Amino acid sequence: MSSKKELKYSGDVSILSSGCNIEGTFKSNGNVRIDGSVNGDVIIDGNLTIGEAAKITGSVVAKNVTLRGNVEGGIKAEEKIVLETKSYLKGDLAAKILLIEEGAKFDGKSTMSSNGNVHINS
Repeated sequence: MSSKKELKYSGDVSILSSGCNIEGTFKSNGNVRIDGSVNGDVIIDGNLTIGEAAKITGSVVAKNVTLRGNVEGGIKAEEKIVLETKSYLKGDLAAKILLIEEGAKFDGKSTMSSNGNVHINS
């Protein structure tokens, strides 16, 4: 018998290594770690980790986002956004939960909503 609430995301993580560059929209149906650069929107149907060496110029949408690198554009998370110590975000963000560590740089507006209806202008 199948449960109505099945796990949608496996433990597997797709990695965009440093030295890899993407021009245009990057989409994935699972968990992703980006250590390279993306010049375009990033749409992840899972969890997203943006590594220290990563640079994204465009909007980011995911279930949860952990930022260690640089993003110039908005970030929207269905659940949680974490801006770690060495991260830099220039743009608006929206999530249910926001955690900003000491040393993180954030230039933008934040919107938090407990009902999951978050909207950003990127």
